[in-house]
Amino acid sequence: MTGAKRKKKNVLWSKMHTPHWEDFKQWCRKRLPILEWAPHYNLKENLLPDTVSGIMLAVQQVTQGTFALTSLISANAVERLVPLSVQNLTTQSNTSVLGLSDFEMQRIGVAAAVSFLGGVIQVAMFVLQLGSATFLLTEPVISAMTTGAATHVVTSQVKYLLGMKIPYISGPLTFFYIYAYVFENIKSVRLEALLLSLLSITVLVLVKELNEQFKRKIKVVLPVDLVLIIASSFACYCTSMEKTYGLEVVGHIPKGIPPPRAPPMHVLSAVITEAFGVALVGYVASLALAQGSAKKFKYSVDDNQELLAHGLSNVIPSFFFCIPSAAAMGRTAVLYSTRAKTQVACLISCIFVLLVIYAIGPLLYWLPMCVLASIIVVGLKGMLIQFRDLKKYWNVDKIDWGIWVSTYVFTICFAANVGLLFGVVCTIAIVIARFPRAKTLSIKNIKEMEFKVKTEVDGETLKQVKIVSINNPLVFLNVKKFHTDLINIIQKENASNLLLDDISKCEQNTLLSPLSNGNCSEEASQPCQNEKCSLILDCSGLTFFDYSGVSMLVEVYMDCKNQSVDVSLAHCTASLIKAMKYHGNLDSEKPIFFESVSAAISNIHSNKNLSKLSDHSEV
Repeated sequence: MTGAKRKKKNVLWSKMHTPHWEDFKQWCRKRLPILEWAPHYNLKENLLPDTVSGIMLAVQQVTQGTFALTSLISANAVERLVPLSVQNLTTQSNTSVLGLSDFEMQRIGVAAAVSFLGGVIQVAMFVLQLGSATFLLTEPVISAMTTGAATHVVTSQVKYLLGMKIPYISGPLTFFYIYAYVFENIKSVRLEALLLSLLSITVLVLVKELNEQFKRKIKVVLPVDLVLIIASSFACYCTSMEKTYGLEVVGHIPKGIPPPRAPPMHVLSAVITEAFGVALVGYVASLALAQGSAKKFKYSVDDNQELLAHGLSNVIPSFFFCIPSAAAMGRTAVLYSTRAKTQVACLISCIFVLLVIYAIGPLLYWLPMCVLASIIVVGLKGMLIQFRDLKKYWNVDKIDWGIWVSTYVFTICFAANVGLLFGVVCTIAIVIARFPRAKTLSIKNIKEMEFKVKTEVDGETLKQVKIVSINNPLVFLNVKKFHTDLINIIQKENASNLLLDDISKCEQNTLLSPLSNGNCSEEASQPCQNEKCSLILDCSGLTFFDYSGVSMLVEVYMDCKNQSVDVSLAHCTASLIKAMKYHGNLDSEKPIFFESVSAAISNIHSNKNLSKLSDHSEV
């Protein structure tokens, strides 16, 4: 083969394989986000705050453990298959795994099996791309489900808070049976445990409130959880509270991590119900926190990627006898308050947790269970105070209020996964019933309307007005489509209006920047200097809405306001105006609601002449 032919063949070979290699690298960066941000990590600016956040996060991780909701679901499987009552009937013998008995290994094995199967379900959901179905999970349903699940967790800690011996109770209406048993046996409450629980809860709440009040003035918040653990453990050790007052303590904690071993596969069929509960509840609660963070810090969340991450986080650790995990509101709040910059904070937290497992864990033997239960209950404060959302839903949409209440009732009467399923089905059924038969869920872009107006501000500059009509109900089923179509309209306007010579100077219109989920660069997000923009939303076709629809309208308004883009709403019903005013901090200095589009235009362009009029844009 001649050199020219060989060279030509190599060029063809390179052209055939380079795109595939680029696609593979892009896939790796998408599925392993650390490959994207780690190379650009700024040690000087980020390492110190990440280290402080990681240490504080580790302190809370040690004191509260993993996610309380998934832990409770796993505990149901453990108590059902290997109840504590069997312990006295079996011969106790230690295994070679961390000195644990056969009975303890059986219980841990069941929890690991729940984690393994729950992770497999989440990975399967990722393969089937079911993350795109998360739009069915509305904020009222998630709020009610997590509040109900938190109520279950508090109920599971009542026996420790009161120092009572409560038999294992399972099945529907467990919540009511437990409290009925407590009131029937109220004389068996240990006064010492009750007083210590009240004291612990009081201290935790007061110090955490003070930390929240003065977080801007102090660089490092007081780790009251850790201080309480050390103080109570030391006091229990010195006074022998376990023997003197009969207080239950944590007891022996194995040191180290066991060698990897497959979870007991023969129990998978018996824990499938709990595994689905772990997969759904853990994912939904974690996704809600992820989306809240994304909204706060202006970035996007890949719902399917979250499924893969959580699935692998449950499957792989199950081989080391770990229980199911998920994100927790308390630990997320710690990252906020300590100003964590990147995920390096979580990595540092893991290192400190490993240190505790290998060195410090056994020292927690004397920790009173009532103190640990108090820490867990106070840690659920963020979820329990979601009861305040009821007032918000009542003022925005009374149907969403009813969905919240019914979902919460189903959750506490049955289980978190049952409440979640009921809430989703109920929401879909109500929306379908509210939709007129002539309407559809699709959003159609028919026409576009724009104005070019000369203003006297800053000389003779052009001011652009974009009008978008909403001609369908705005509910959780179509708010994302509405958001996407609004972006497409703005992008189309950018492409048609910007001259080639101006592209390098101003690549994006100010209307696009606030609606781009924070993916635009800082330079691109700057407003165009040669045009001023306004957006009018014509709501004459908005026949009804729910909480998600109001949230999206407020989000669009606030994002545009942050980019100095005027937003006006025309033909709004009284209920929509009331809901939006209650939901968000709308600008009270200048009017944003108008009786008609012409009134909105007159307000924006008072005493100005229209110079250009084209089509009308409908959504």
